[in-house]
Order: sequence, then C-alpha cells, then structure tokens
Amino acid sequence: MTDLETRVAPSHAGALRRAAPALAGYAAVRALGLLALFLWSAARDKSAYTLLTARWDALWYVRVAELGYGYEVRLANGDVHSNLAFFPLLPWLERLVAAVSPLSHADGGFLVSLCASLAAAWGVFAVADHVYGRRAGVCAVLLWAVLPVGIVQSMAYSESLFTALAAWSLYAVLTGRWVTAGALALSAGLTRPVGLAVVAAVWVAAVASFVWDRGAAQPSGAQSSPRAGAPGTRARRFLGMFLAPLGAAGYVLWVGHHTGRGPLGYLDVQAGWRNGFDGGYAFGRFVVEKFTSFPSALAGVGLVLGVASVVWLYVTGVRQRQPLPLLVYTGIVTALALCASSYFGSKPRLLMPAFPLLLPLALALAKTRTRRSAAILGAMGVASAVYGAFWLNGTGPP
Repeated sequence: MTDLETRVAPSHAGALRRAAPALAGYAAVRALGLLALFLWSAARDKSAYTLLTARWDALWYVRVAELGYGYEVRLANGDVHSNLAFFPLLPWLERLVAAVSPLSHADGGFLVSLCASLAAAWGVFAVADHVYGRRAGVCAVLLWAVLPVGIVQSMAYSESLFTALAAWSLYAVLTGRWVTAGALALSAGLTRPVGLAVVAAVWVAAVASFVWDRGAAQPSGAQSSPRAGAPGTRARRFLGMFLAPLGAAGYVLWVGHHTGRGPLGYLDVQAGWRNGFDGGYAFGRFVVEKFTSFPSALAGVGLVLGVASVVWLYVTGVRQRQPLPLLVYTGIVTALALCASSYFGSKPRLLMPAFPLLLPLALALAKTRTRRSAAILGAMGVASAVYGAFWLNGTGPP
C-alpha cells in the first residue's frame, strides 16, 4: 500500500500478450463446460441455451431490459418479488445490444456475460500477476474458471460483469489509477448490491495512501516520493473516492424515491425476497438442520468444510500480506455471501466474485511443477464441467 502510485503497469498490448496463456486456458475451460452442458441437456431433451439465458435471475434481468422497472410477483404467502431488487447495468447493456443488433435481450445477456467473463479473467490475472507474478496469475485465472459453479460465468447473470468491474477497479487501485478505480467502482455499484465492497476497497486504499503521504513527508514539508503527494495525485485520489459510491448510492436512493419508502426502500424490496443480513443466523440454522437425519448429515459436513475452507483461505491471505484493498474487498464479499439470509443454494455463486480467496492456492500451484499443476487443474476442469451440467439441469436456481 505504500507505493501504489509509483508502480508502473504495462502497456495494453504488453498486458494482453502477458495474459494470453491465462485467457487461452480460461477459454478452453469455459468451452469444456459449455460442451458438457449441451451434451447433458440434449440427453435430457432440454435446451442448454434456455438454461443459460432464460431461467431464474436471467428472466428477471430480461424483463427489466424489455419493460423497465415496476414488475412484481405476489406469492401466496404474502411475499412480494419485485424486479427493483435487480441492479440496472446488465439490463441496460442487454437493451443496448438489442438496439444495435438483431439479437434479443436474452441473447444480449448471454453475449455480455461471455465478453465480461473474459474481461473478468483478464482482471483476475492482472491482479494476481501484479501481486505474485505471472505464473500465479495464470493459476488464479484457471482456478477461478474451474470453480464448481463456474458455469455461472457463462450464464446471462451479473456475476461475470461484476467480477470484471471489481477486478479491474482493484487493479487500478493497486497501480495508483484512482479515477479509473472510482469509475469502475461506480459501475460495479450499478451491477450488484455487493458493489459496496469495491467502494470500500477504493476508500480504504485512498485513506491509507493519504496517511502514508502524511507520514512520509519530511520535516521541511517535502515529499519522500516525487509523485505520491503531488497535488495532481491527491486531486485524482479525491475524485476517485467521490465517484466510487455514486452507482450504488444512486440506485438505492432512486429505488427509495420510486417506492416512496425513502433511503431504506431498497431494504424493503429485498425483504420481499426474504433477503437480509442476519449475521449468518439463518445459514447456521440451515446447516445445523442438516445434521438431524442421514444422509443429509453428509451435506451438513460438506457445508461445514466449505465454510471452514473459505475462512482458512481468507486468513491465509491475511498471513501472506495481501494488499489491503484485496483484503477489504474479499472480506466484505465473503461476509455478505455467508451472513445473508438469502437462498442458500445461491451462496456458492455469491462467493464467486471473491476471487482473491484463490490467491493462496494459486501461489501454491505456481510453485509446483508445470505437469503436476496442469494435471490438477485439468482434473478440476473436467469435474467442474460435469457438475455444472448436472447443476443447471436440476430444479433449483443456482
């Protein structure tokens, strides 16, 4: 954190050449996942493309793109599912694609997700490469690709778009590009509620840089670094901080005005979906209930091990002294995913944007022989493809 403004990022062409192996590997994993999905779906007489573009959240995004906000479903138990719960950037992009091409809104969502997933993979590589080097960057991208729920990266959902914006915002912070970081954080805040994690990372990093500037100042008032405390740098940092929260705050305030319920109106919308932050109480009770019978107890053991793994990876990242913006971002994304009273089957995909959790594993893989790491990632890729095909052909939303 002490030299964010003095670290030089490579040119765009050089950065793309450096990331090429990671992007090629990522594309291969995603192609394998899509192939498995299409074969599995065909065997079950289902449309794989429909599973990717026209089920669950994808339908809600398309409705926003086609009809705007105001659509809601009232359930028999009194719950109200409003499309105001879905942030607007993905529907805006779907509408843009449909306006400038013969593609439908659903097609646009699929295209945006495909492009965004590649941008996200490049962003993950850029962050990991910056922190740990190129080999770790390649491993981080491939680990993100072979997550059990990696197929979501190809769905008309907002996870890929959000991860791309978050990763590149974090990279901009790490390289001292404050206005870019703030603009990307603004866009991330228009994509998902967890965009607040990106905002927090930008703000914490900026405040830490201000503190460092002040502490590094010499008694005469001169700066120890010719750029770190320059007025232009401070102004760009302030501008980045100003821009960062505008997306999330703007949409939340608009929802409050639209519903007539004030600044907390968005929380009421989420409550209609039975979403809220309860500190993990509902999720903990869900896990405990798994141990009341067999074989559901096996699922309970798996959930406990999964949560323990996530916590262990975060603690390992702290011990490995990951940059402060990554720790802040990852901590908030993880806390919101695990401690929200949302649909429990969605928690794995809610954790997917927390890619810095994978950095300790990427670093470990980067230190092994290429043949061994390739074998491990190849086996994980096949398992991810099979699981993704099985998962999407199930009954519940991912």
